[in-house]
Order: sequence, then structure tokens, then C-alpha cells
Amino acid sequence: MATTPSGADQPPGSTGAATDFDSLPLAPAVRANLQRLGYLQMTPIQAASLPHALLGKDLIAQAMTGSGKTAAFALALLANLNARRFAVQAMVLCPTRELADQVSTEIRRLARAEENIKVVTLCGGIPLRGQLSSLEHGAHIVVGTPGRIMDHLDRGSLTLDALNTLVLDEADRMLDMGFFEDIVKVAAQCPKERQTLLFSATYPEQIGQLSARFMRSPVRVTVQAQHAPGRISQRWYEVAPDQRLHAVSLLLNHFRPTSTLAFCNTKQQCRDLVQVLQAQGFSALALFGELEQRERDQVLVQFANRSCSVLVATDVAARGLDIAQLEAVINVDVTPDPEIHIHRIGRTGRVGQQGGGEGLALNLASMDEMGSVGKIEQLQGRESEWHPLSELEAAGDKAQPPMQPPMATLQIVGGRKEKIRAGDVLGALTGEAGFSRDQVGKINVNDFSTYVAVDRRIAREAVHKLSTGRVKGKSVKVRLLDDVA
Repeated sequence: MATTPSGADQPPGSTGAATDFDSLPLAPAVRANLQRLGYLQMTPIQAASLPHALLGKDLIAQAMTGSGKTAAFALALLANLNARRFAVQAMVLCPTRELADQVSTEIRRLARAEENIKVVTLCGGIPLRGQLSSLEHGAHIVVGTPGRIMDHLDRGSLTLDALNTLVLDEADRMLDMGFFEDIVKVAAQCPKERQTLLFSATYPEQIGQLSARFMRSPVRVTVQAQHAPGRISQRWYEVAPDQRLHAVSLLLNHFRPTSTLAFCNTKQQCRDLVQVLQAQGFSALALFGELEQRERDQVLVQFANRSCSVLVATDVAARGLDIAQLEAVINVDVTPDPEIHIHRIGRTGRVGQQGGGEGLALNLASMDEMGSVGKIEQLQGRESEWHPLSELEAAGDKAQPPMQPPMATLQIVGGRKEKIRAGDVLGALTGEAGFSRDQVGKINVNDFSTYVAVDRRIAREAVHKLSTGRVKGKSVKVRLLDDVA
């Protein structure tokens, strides 16, 4: 567990703190309610964040779903609440309706110590009439998705003059869904003298951009290392130089990961490998320094939204990438820098954060790279686990086709400049088009294009329905980026 204050002193409780809720400055009635609910000891994220949050400090907390983060921010916002003042004093932004419903339920449970705390949930996909009525009757806390919150602010049905706490829950997921501008606009309508609590499973570059826009000297806490060696199974295979590209195909066919990041030391090796993989039926794309920004964005969107199975990249091109649910890393070439090797394989260790199995790090090395392998062993403090390439060939089933990614990407012509929001696209797909929320994945809204991941099996039908229907009341042009059988 680490705590990094940004321009703030470190209060007690961040490292080696007591984990009993009684150690916090909470009202007796709140502590009694926590006991009734079975909250006896704080989870690591609660112990790391609550001492800061209860002091009124802005906070960036890195925590996974299921870590107890809802209670961490709920107890803080409830501590700031005046139950006798019937006005919106706290707001929680969530990426999805499902999460907003869960958060509202948990806040209500934790608020039982105070009578008549009113929590209103504002999400798309639910008729406005009921929400307008709830807001007219007054609320203390609002929980909702950015698009619907924006709608209510534009209508004047939601006023934030009394707001003292703003929470961004699963901020990285909201950014994945294209809500950056909406979050900025919502924050701009909140009073400047407020507390902002940001919770995120990962720390992509845009989190820093958000905090710079509207947070005041935030304290940053994280409760797990980004690199979790115990969650990574690392295997080494000795190859001759002319076996290397074929060996990658063997690894993919043998382990069959749904999402793989393959590292090469040169741009040419990236190009060659992608050519080989695509010829064999793998869904593979390359990422290297010479790509134009538009091409880079498109490649990253397709890989991050799980409509491309293998991303082949150089270290420079992959810098700053933070891809969730990455099942495997393949080191096609051994890097001469052992620190870079640790960074490469650490990306797949994050798969454990979602409660899945351990990540897989697969390494190919020729005899002339053994010196670099030795440096890596020295840094890791253990010997490498070697396996013969022949075990992959023996286990390979020639009749089994390459795994196809679960999603496909649709590109809609039009983005922020046309005032298209992620919620508009989701609404078009789950409304008139008739698809379920489960069939829609990540939505990325750029200035002039919008990318949406859909279940591969409905991709062509989704293109047809969006093309013949409307998004935000307008006809749009839609094309499929991926090959779909």
C-alpha cells in the first residue's frame, strides 16, 4: 500500500494505520450502524483513503471493484452532509446504470444512522418524468451517469449550488466510454469550494488531466502494486532466429489468450509479425512510432475494446498504455534492459485485479540473447523457467482455428464536434435498434469519430440498424472496422 501526497501533509492512517472503524472520527450513530451492517475492520482502500477524505482533502484513490471503495467515499460524503438542509450536497458520477444502482443502495444502507437522507439515482434508459419528480421533492445525494446528469443540468432540474462533495467512481471506465468532456462540464458547474474524490482501478494519462483541471492538491493513494509477480506465470522458450515468428503462432494456438500484447524490439519486426499472424487468421494489429495519430487511436481503440486479439508493439509505441484484462504478454525479442522487461510483463499481472486467473508472460530467446536473460534473472532474483518449443507443437490441434476476439468495432462518422455523447450511442443501440446492454462494449467519442464495440455476432446487424436509424435524432454513417465472418 502506498500513499503519495501531492502538496499535502500525510495524515495518520495511510501506512501502518489502525484498521478499526473506531479509529476514525465518525459519529457514534454511524459507528453503531457500521457494526450492525458487519463493517468491523476497514479494507486496505478504506484504511488508506478515509483518514484523508475525512480531513476534507481531495483524493485520487486507485482501487478495484469489490475492494470496499464505495464505503470509503460514502462515509466521507455522509460526514459532510447536513440532513436538515434539503438540497443536493453530494454527487457521485458512475460509468453505468448498474454501478449507479449499486452505489445508491450502499449509500442508503450506510446513511441509516441519519434519518431521512434522500438519495436519487439519475441514469439514462429510465424515463425522465420520475427523475424530475424526485428532484422536485428534494434530494441530499445524487448518483448518476454523466450523460443523464448533463441532461438534468441543461434542463435546470438539477442545481448544485449547495454541493460540497463530488465523487468520480470508476473514473478510468468513464474515460474509456468517452465521458471526459462531460465530466469536465459537470465539474465546472459545481462550487469551487468543494471536496473531490476520484476512484479508479488504473491510472491512465487522462486521470492526471482530469485532476489538473478541477482538483486541489489531491492526495494519491494506491493499495496494490501495478506489478504483481505472484499473479504472473512466466515461461521461457529457446528459439533459433528463423523460428521466432512461427513460435508466436504456436504460443497463441497453445495458450489461446483472448487478449495479447506482443513486444518486438524493432518496427520492422512488428510489421513482419503482424503480416505472418494475419495470414494465419489471427486478429492482429501493429503499433509503432511512425503511425499517424488517427491510425494509432484506431488501433488502440480496437485492442482496448477487445475487437483485436493481438497488439504487436515496440516499447516506445506502447508507453503509457494501460489495457485492462490483458491475459498474456509475449516478448518476441528479449529487451537488453531488464527494467523494461519487468515493466512489459507487469502489464499482464493486472488481469488478477478483475478477479481472473494469473497473467501469462511468454518469452522467446535465442542463444545470442542469453546475456540479457541473465540480467533479467539477476533483477528478478530467480532463475528462468524454460520449456521446449516442441511441447507447443505436440499439443497443437491443427484443426482448431485461431481464436477470434469477442467484440467488433463500429466507426460512426461524427463525434464531440457534432455533440454526440457515449450515452446517445448506447441509447440508439439499446433503444430503437433493440440490442441489450450486454451486447455493447466500450464507446470512445473523439472529435470527429465515435467508436463503439459490439458483440461480434451482431456486428453487421448493428451497422445496418444504426445506418438506417438515428443517433441523437440524426442519420449517421457507420462502418465496420473489423473483418467479421
